[in-house]
Amino acid sequence: MINRTLIRIKILQLLYAYYQNGGTHADTAEKTLLESLSKAYDLYNLLLLLMVDITRMADVIINDQEERNKVAHVETVISHRFLENRFVAQLSDNRQLMKFVDQTKTLGWVEDRELLKRIYAAITESDFYAEYMMMPQVTYADDRELWRKIYKNIIMKLEVIEDNLEDKCIYWNDDKETVDTFVLKTIKRFEEANGADQELLPEFRDYEDREFATTLIRKAIENCQYYQLLISKSVKNWEFNRLAYMDVILMQMALAEILSFPEIPVSVSINEYVELAKCYSTPKSHVYINGILDNISKRLIKEHKLIKK
Repeated sequence: MINRTLIRIKILQLLYAYYQNGGTHADTAEKTLLESLSKAYDLYNLLLLLMVDITRMADVIINDQEERNKVAHVETVISHRFLENRFVAQLSDNRQLMKFVDQTKTLGWVEDRELLKRIYAAITESDFYAEYMMMPQVTYADDRELWRKIYKNIIMKLEVIEDNLEDKCIYWNDDKETVDTFVLKTIKRFEEANGADQELLPEFRDYEDREFATTLIRKAIENCQYYQLLISKSVKNWEFNRLAYMDVILMQMALAEILSFPEIPVSVSINEYVELAKCYSTPKSHVYINGILDNISKRLIKEHKLIKK
């Protein structure tokens, strides 16, 4: 689940705070990074669990309504189609998700009853819920598609969910937008035939991504003076002093990546940090960063200090 884009974002955020607080130890920064990435994976599991707990809350609400109808001698039949959704039933039995629940008993949505009720109310008021409930028959694909729409149009957009996550963990509010894309990908990947053994996304795709994370943050910290020297040679002294603090960190990271990972093309690394600059720095930073990094890379290649495409 944790891809290199998320890793770069995490390192950027961490380094910004790290230098602001006068950090000097790469070991501490690396430990904090891995903890932050682990928390992002916890959030992934927690958001999957949210769909299960919304359904459980719906069950309580519908049962209560049926009891009230019985007492009032109201013969209205309430559909259980939402409760019998096969995608959520499969998700609730998923071995990997249940292992997460067992290992992190303090995480979950059981205590957030009002939040669950609010989300369920938003679901029942949606057009796609009404369409789903009016279908003559529903397939597993219909069940799964309903939850894809719920997640994309309600769970991803309700600010109250983000507020709740911010209270649970300091990392999660910044992570949710990225993790949401992984949850949507997971929903689409579910197949009924896989049952409880449906694979969820792994924390890291492979060992190389974890190694990428720890190496990148170490190199960015340990060689920061060298990278700043390279940057200063590509700009006038007064320009270097006026560079946005975030821009310097972005370029330090980019140079750490360009010089430490021979398998990643220079153009790929530069493009990644140009995109990050668009999101995290000033409106013109991405143009400036692109030019400086391109200039440094060409100079290093010419000086035979960088052998790369």
